[in-house]
Amino acid sequence: MLFQIRNLIKVYGSRTVLDIPELDFEKGTTYALLGPNGSGKTTLLEILSLLMPPTTGAITYKDTAIDFKANNLTALRREIVMVQQNPVLFTTTVYKNLAFGLKIRGIPKLERERIIEGSLDLVGMRSFLHAEAHKLSGGETQRVAIARALTCSPKVMFFDEPTSNVDVENQITIERIMTEINTQKKISVIFTTHNLTQASRLSRQVIFLFEGRKVSSMYENIFNAKIIGEEDGKQICLIQDRVKIFLKTEKEGNVRLAIDPLEIRILTGQDPLVTNNIFKGKVMQLTDEGEQIRAVAEIGIPLNILLPKTVLKESPVHIGDHVRIYCPLEAVQIF
Repeated sequence: MLFQIRNLIKVYGSRTVLDIPELDFEKGTTYALLGPNGSGKTTLLEILSLLMPPTTGAITYKDTAIDFKANNLTALRREIVMVQQNPVLFTTTVYKNLAFGLKIRGIPKLERERIIEGSLDLVGMRSFLHAEAHKLSGGETQRVAIARALTCSPKVMFFDEPTSNVDVENQITIERIMTEINTQKKISVIFTTHNLTQASRLSRQVIFLFEGRKVSSMYENIFNAKIIGEEDGKQICLIQDRVKIFLKTEKEGNVRLAIDPLEIRILTGQDPLVTNNIFKGKVMQLTDEGEQIRAVAEIGIPLNILLPKTVLKESPVHIGDHVRIYCPLEAVQIF
Protein backbone atom coordinates (compact mmCIF):
# COMPACT_ATOMS: atom_id res chain seq x y z
CA MET A 1 0.00 0.00 0.00
CA LEU A 2 1.27 3.48 -0.90
CA PHE A 3 -0.72 5.71 1.47
CA GLN A 4 -3.19 4.87 4.21
CA ILE A 5 -5.30 7.62 5.79
CA ARG A 6 -7.26 7.16 8.99
CA ASN A 7 -9.47 9.78 10.68
CA LEU A 8 -7.77 12.69 8.90
CA ILE A 9 -9.08 16.13 9.80
CA LYS A 10 -7.74 19.51 8.70
CA VAL A 11 -9.13 22.66 10.29
CA TYR A 12 -8.47 26.28 9.32
CA GLY A 13 -9.74 28.56 12.08
CA SER A 14 -13.29 27.38 12.75
CA ARG A 15 -13.72 25.71 9.35
CA THR A 16 -13.13 22.00 8.79
CA VAL A 17 -11.78 21.67 5.25
CA LEU A 18 -11.04 17.93 5.36
CA ASP A 19 -12.79 15.13 7.24
CA ILE A 20 -11.79 11.73 5.84
CA PRO A 21 -12.29 8.70 8.11
CA GLU A 22 -10.52 6.24 5.81
CA LEU A 23 -8.79 6.34 2.42
CA ASP A 24 -6.16 4.07 0.82
CA PHE A 25 -3.93 4.55 -2.23
CA GLU A 26 -2.24 1.56 -3.88
CA LYS A 27 1.32 1.69 -5.16
CA GLY A 28 1.89 2.07 -8.91
CA THR A 29 -1.59 3.43 -9.63
CA THR A 30 -2.90 6.73 -11.02
CA TYR A 31 -5.60 8.43 -8.93
CA ALA A 32 -7.69 11.51 -9.70
CA LEU A 33 -9.10 13.74 -6.95
CA LEU A 34 -12.26 15.27 -8.41
CA GLY A 35 -14.41 17.97 -6.87
CA PRO A 36 -15.50 21.61 -7.07
CA ASN A 37 -13.55 24.55 -5.64
CA GLY A 38 -13.40 24.32 -1.88
CA SER A 39 -13.82 20.55 -1.75
CA GLY A 40 -10.39 20.00 -0.17
CA LYS A 41 -8.54 18.51 -3.16
CA THR A 42 -5.43 20.69 -2.96
CA THR A 43 -5.31 20.50 0.84
CA LEU A 44 -5.32 16.70 0.69
CA LEU A 45 -2.62 16.79 -1.97
CA GLU A 46 -0.42 19.06 0.16
CA ILE A 47 -0.82 16.84 3.22
CA LEU A 48 0.04 13.68 1.29
CA SER A 49 3.05 15.40 -0.29
CA LEU A 50 4.26 16.24 3.25
CA LEU A 51 4.01 19.99 2.69
CA MET A 52 1.59 20.55 5.59
CA PRO A 53 0.42 18.49 8.57
CA PRO A 54 -3.19 17.51 9.23
CA THR A 55 -4.85 18.84 12.38
CA THR A 56 -5.48 15.28 13.57
CA GLY A 57 -5.34 11.82 12.08
CA ALA A 58 -2.87 9.14 11.00
CA ILE A 59 -1.07 8.78 7.66
CA THR A 60 1.26 5.97 6.63
CA TYR A 61 3.48 5.96 3.57
CA LYS A 62 4.60 2.49 2.50
CA ASP A 63 3.95 1.21 6.04
CA THR A 64 5.93 4.08 7.61
CA ALA A 65 3.91 6.24 10.00
CA ILE A 66 4.22 9.92 9.11
CA ASP A 67 5.15 12.11 12.06
CA PHE A 68 5.23 15.75 10.98
CA LYS A 69 6.97 16.72 14.24
CA ALA A 70 9.83 14.25 13.78
CA ASN A 71 13.00 14.72 11.76
CA ASN A 72 12.51 11.76 9.42
CA LEU A 73 10.57 13.61 6.73
CA THR A 74 13.61 14.61 4.65
CA ALA A 75 14.25 11.04 3.53
CA LEU A 76 10.58 10.52 2.70
CA ARG A 77 10.37 13.80 0.80
CA ARG A 78 13.12 12.57 -1.52
CA GLU A 79 10.61 10.04 -2.86
CA ILE A 80 7.68 12.45 -3.21
CA VAL A 81 7.39 15.48 -5.52
CA MET A 82 4.57 17.86 -6.32
CA VAL A 83 4.04 19.88 -9.49
CA GLN A 84 2.05 22.98 -8.57
CA GLN A 85 -0.77 24.46 -10.63
CA ASN A 86 1.39 27.54 -11.31
CA PRO A 87 5.00 26.30 -11.05
CA VAL A 88 7.80 28.80 -10.48
CA LEU A 89 11.09 28.40 -12.35
CA PHE A 90 14.36 30.14 -11.56
CA THR A 91 15.26 33.10 -13.83
CA THR A 92 17.97 31.19 -15.64
CA THR A 93 18.22 28.44 -18.26
CA VAL A 94 16.10 25.31 -18.35
CA TYR A 95 19.27 23.26 -17.82
CA LYS A 96 20.20 25.11 -14.61
CA ASN A 97 16.65 24.79 -13.30
CA LEU A 98 16.90 21.02 -13.59
CA ALA A 99 20.51 20.84 -12.41
CA PHE A 100 19.94 22.70 -9.14
CA GLY A 101 18.38 19.85 -7.18
CA LEU A 102 20.85 17.32 -8.56
CA LYS A 103 23.79 19.48 -7.48
CA ILE A 104 22.40 19.68 -3.95
CA ARG A 105 22.23 15.89 -3.88
CA GLY A 106 25.84 15.64 -4.98
CA ILE A 107 25.17 13.98 -8.33
CA PRO A 108 28.31 14.08 -10.57
CA LYS A 109 28.17 16.36 -13.64
CA LEU A 110 28.08 13.63 -16.31
CA GLU A 111 25.32 11.83 -14.43
CA ARG A 112 23.44 15.12 -14.02
CA GLU A 113 23.55 15.70 -17.76
CA ARG A 114 22.24 12.22 -18.49
CA ILE A 115 19.34 12.61 -16.04
CA ILE A 116 18.45 16.10 -17.29
CA GLU A 117 18.45 15.12 -20.95
CA GLY A 118 16.37 12.02 -20.25
CA SER A 119 13.81 14.00 -18.26
CA LEU A 120 13.52 16.66 -20.97
CA ASP A 121 13.16 13.96 -23.62
CA LEU A 122 10.16 12.51 -21.79
CA VAL A 123 8.36 15.87 -21.73
CA GLY A 124 9.40 16.81 -25.27
CA MET A 125 11.56 19.78 -24.21
CA ARG A 126 15.11 18.61 -25.08
CA SER A 127 15.52 21.40 -27.64
CA PHE A 128 14.84 23.96 -24.87
CA LEU A 129 17.85 22.83 -22.82
CA HIS A 130 19.57 26.24 -22.93
CA ALA A 131 16.45 28.38 -23.30
CA GLU A 132 15.65 31.07 -20.71
CA ALA A 133 13.04 29.52 -18.43
CA HIS A 134 11.24 32.80 -17.67
CA LYS A 135 10.50 33.29 -21.39
CA LEU A 136 8.62 29.99 -21.81
CA SER A 137 4.87 29.78 -22.40
CA GLY A 138 2.56 28.47 -19.68
CA GLY A 139 2.42 24.98 -21.19
CA GLU A 140 6.20 24.86 -21.70
CA THR A 141 6.75 26.01 -18.12
CA GLN A 142 4.50 23.22 -16.86
CA ARG A 143 6.40 20.62 -18.88
CA VAL A 144 9.78 21.88 -17.61
CA ALA A 145 8.43 21.75 -14.06
CA ILE A 146 7.45 18.11 -14.64
CA ALA A 147 10.94 17.37 -16.03
CA ARG A 148 12.49 19.07 -12.99
CA ALA A 149 10.42 16.85 -10.71
CA LEU A 150 11.44 13.75 -12.67
CA THR A 151 15.14 14.44 -12.14
CA CYS A 152 14.60 13.60 -8.46
CA SER A 153 13.69 9.99 -9.39
CA PRO A 154 10.48 10.11 -7.33
CA LYS A 155 8.31 7.17 -6.34
CA VAL A 156 5.20 9.37 -6.21
CA MET A 157 4.25 12.45 -8.24
CA PHE A 158 1.44 14.82 -7.32
CA PHE A 159 -0.11 17.19 -9.86
CA ASP A 160 -2.42 20.05 -8.83
CA GLU A 161 -4.73 20.91 -11.76
CA PRO A 162 -1.93 20.09 -14.25
CA THR A 163 -3.72 21.35 -17.38
CA SER A 164 -5.88 24.18 -16.04
CA ASN A 165 -3.66 27.00 -17.33
CA VAL A 166 -2.40 25.59 -20.63
CA ASP A 167 -3.61 25.54 -24.21
CA VAL A 168 -5.21 22.49 -25.83
CA GLU A 169 -1.98 21.33 -27.52
CA ASN A 170 -0.04 21.35 -24.25
CA GLN A 171 -2.98 19.78 -22.42
CA ILE A 172 -2.81 16.76 -24.72
CA THR A 173 0.97 16.59 -24.30
CA ILE A 174 0.82 16.84 -20.50
CA GLU A 175 -1.83 14.12 -20.31
CA ARG A 176 0.43 11.87 -22.41
CA ILE A 177 3.38 12.67 -20.13
CA MET A 178 1.38 11.77 -17.02
CA THR A 179 0.39 8.44 -18.54
CA GLU A 180 3.99 7.64 -19.53
CA ILE A 181 5.26 8.60 -16.08
CA ASN A 182 3.01 5.94 -14.62
CA THR A 183 3.29 3.22 -17.27
CA GLN A 184 6.95 3.59 -18.28
CA LYS A 185 8.56 4.94 -15.11
CA LYS A 186 6.25 2.99 -12.75
CA ILE A 187 5.74 6.14 -10.70
CA SER A 188 2.52 6.45 -8.70
CA VAL A 189 0.51 9.50 -9.82
CA ILE A 190 -2.13 11.44 -7.86
CA PHE A 191 -3.66 14.56 -9.43
CA THR A 192 -6.50 16.99 -8.87
CA THR A 193 -8.92 18.14 -11.53
CA HIS A 194 -12.37 19.64 -12.13
CA ASN A 195 -12.65 17.71 -15.39
CA LEU A 196 -14.59 14.45 -15.06
CA THR A 197 -13.63 13.31 -18.55
CA GLN A 198 -9.93 13.89 -17.86
CA ALA A 199 -10.17 12.13 -14.51
CA SER A 200 -11.82 9.08 -16.06
CA ARG A 201 -9.42 9.01 -19.00
CA LEU A 202 -6.16 9.25 -17.06
CA SER A 203 -6.80 7.49 -13.75
CA ARG A 204 -7.51 3.98 -12.61
CA GLN A 205 -9.63 5.31 -9.78
CA VAL A 206 -11.49 8.60 -9.30
CA ILE A 207 -11.94 9.85 -5.74
CA PHE A 208 -14.79 12.33 -5.35
CA LEU A 209 -14.52 15.06 -2.72
CA PHE A 210 -17.25 17.43 -1.64
CA GLU A 211 -16.94 19.92 1.23
CA GLY A 212 -13.89 18.08 2.54
CA ARG A 213 -15.53 14.65 2.58
CA LYS A 214 -15.11 11.65 0.35
CA VAL A 215 -18.39 10.82 -1.38
CA SER A 216 -19.13 7.70 -3.39
CA SER A 217 -20.95 9.53 -6.17
CA MET A 218 -20.05 12.46 -8.37
CA TYR A 219 -20.56 15.85 -6.91
CA GLU A 220 -23.06 17.17 -9.46
CA ASN A 221 -26.14 15.68 -7.75
CA ILE A 222 -25.75 16.82 -4.15
CA PHE A 223 -28.73 18.46 -2.47
CA ASN A 224 -30.07 19.68 0.85
CA ALA A 225 -32.92 17.45 1.93
CA LYS A 226 -35.09 16.43 4.89
CA ILE A 227 -36.35 13.05 6.10
CA ILE A 228 -40.10 13.53 6.53
CA GLY A 229 -41.46 10.04 7.17
CA GLU A 230 -41.35 6.29 6.57
CA GLU A 231 -43.24 3.91 4.31
CA ASP A 232 -42.76 0.16 3.74
CA GLY A 233 -39.43 0.15 5.57
CA LYS A 234 -38.04 3.02 3.51
CA GLN A 235 -37.61 6.67 4.49
CA ILE A 236 -39.31 9.43 2.55
CA CYS A 237 -36.96 12.33 1.84
CA LEU A 238 -37.93 15.75 0.51
CA ILE A 239 -35.25 17.34 -1.68
CA GLN A 240 -35.19 21.14 -1.59
CA ASP A 241 -38.87 21.13 -0.52
CA ARG A 242 -39.84 20.01 -4.04
CA VAL A 243 -39.04 16.39 -4.88
CA LYS A 244 -39.88 13.30 -2.83
CA ILE A 245 -37.50 10.36 -3.00
CA PHE A 246 -37.37 7.07 -1.13
CA LEU A 247 -34.12 5.86 0.44
CA LYS A 248 -32.70 3.67 3.20
CA THR A 249 -31.04 5.44 6.12
CA GLU A 250 -31.15 5.61 9.89
CA LYS A 251 -30.66 9.37 9.88
CA GLU A 252 -33.43 11.81 10.67
CA GLY A 253 -34.20 15.45 9.98
CA ASN A 254 -32.06 17.61 7.71
CA VAL A 255 -29.46 15.75 5.63
CA ARG A 256 -27.20 16.10 2.61
CA LEU A 257 -28.07 13.75 -0.21
CA ALA A 258 -26.16 12.59 -3.29
CA ILE A 259 -27.52 10.72 -6.32
CA ASP A 260 -24.96 8.85 -8.42
CA PRO A 261 -25.39 9.94 -12.08
CA LEU A 262 -24.00 6.60 -13.28
CA GLU A 263 -26.84 4.70 -11.58
CA ILE A 264 -29.73 6.82 -12.86
CA ARG A 265 -31.70 5.39 -15.80
CA ILE A 266 -33.90 6.97 -18.42
CA LEU A 267 -36.77 4.52 -18.97
CA THR A 268 -37.79 3.75 -22.51
CA GLY A 269 -39.90 0.61 -22.06
CA GLN A 270 -41.90 -0.80 -19.18
CA ASP A 271 -41.29 0.43 -15.67
CA PRO A 272 -39.03 -1.70 -13.49
CA LEU A 273 -40.70 -4.02 -10.97
CA VAL A 274 -40.58 -1.28 -8.33
CA THR A 275 -42.71 1.84 -8.37
CA ASN A 276 -40.66 4.09 -6.11
CA ASN A 277 -38.27 6.81 -7.32
CA ILE A 278 -39.64 7.08 -10.85
CA PHE A 279 -39.85 10.74 -11.91
CA LYS A 280 -41.21 12.59 -14.91
CA GLY A 281 -38.75 15.07 -16.36
CA LYS A 282 -37.63 17.05 -19.38
CA VAL A 283 -34.19 16.74 -21.00
CA MET A 284 -32.62 20.20 -20.90
CA GLN A 285 -29.03 19.49 -22.01
CA LEU A 286 -26.92 16.77 -23.66
CA THR A 287 -23.11 16.82 -23.62
CA ASP A 288 -20.66 14.40 -25.24
CA GLU A 289 -18.11 13.13 -22.69
CA GLY A 290 -16.15 10.46 -24.53
CA GLU A 291 -17.74 7.05 -23.94
CA GLN A 292 -20.71 8.65 -22.21
CA ILE A 293 -23.35 11.30 -22.74
CA ARG A 294 -24.22 13.64 -19.88
CA ALA A 295 -27.91 14.49 -19.78
CA VAL A 296 -29.35 17.19 -17.53
CA ALA A 297 -33.02 16.60 -16.80
CA GLU A 298 -35.42 18.86 -14.92
CA ILE A 299 -37.57 16.85 -12.48
CA GLY A 300 -38.30 19.71 -10.09
CA ILE A 301 -34.55 19.81 -9.46
CA PRO A 302 -31.82 19.65 -12.13
CA LEU A 303 -30.49 16.09 -12.29
CA ASN A 304 -27.23 15.06 -13.97
CA ILE A 305 -27.33 11.64 -15.65
CA LEU A 306 -24.40 9.80 -17.28
CA LEU A 307 -25.54 7.48 -20.05
CA PRO A 308 -23.40 5.02 -22.04
CA LYS A 309 -23.43 5.85 -25.75
CA THR A 310 -24.37 2.24 -26.51
CA VAL A 311 -27.63 2.73 -24.60
CA LEU A 312 -28.47 5.92 -26.49
CA LYS A 313 -27.85 4.22 -29.85
CA GLU A 314 -30.63 1.77 -29.03
CA SER A 315 -32.97 4.36 -27.53
CA PRO A 316 -32.06 7.90 -28.64
CA VAL A 317 -32.84 10.84 -26.36
CA HIS A 318 -33.07 14.45 -27.55
CA ILE A 319 -33.12 17.86 -25.91
CA GLY A 320 -36.71 18.75 -25.08
CA ASP A 321 -37.88 15.13 -24.73
CA HIS A 322 -40.20 14.34 -21.85
CA VAL A 323 -38.88 11.20 -20.17
CA ARG A 324 -39.32 8.94 -17.17
CA ILE A 325 -36.30 8.70 -14.88
CA TYR A 326 -35.55 5.93 -12.38
CA CYS A 327 -33.27 6.45 -9.37
CA PRO A 328 -32.56 3.06 -7.71
CA LEU A 329 -32.20 3.00 -3.92
CA GLU A 330 -28.51 2.15 -4.28
CA ALA A 331 -27.97 5.37 -6.29
CA VAL A 332 -28.91 7.54 -3.28
CA GLN A 333 -26.37 8.29 -0.55
CA ILE A 334 -26.82 10.26 2.65
CA PHE A 335 -23.80 11.95 4.26
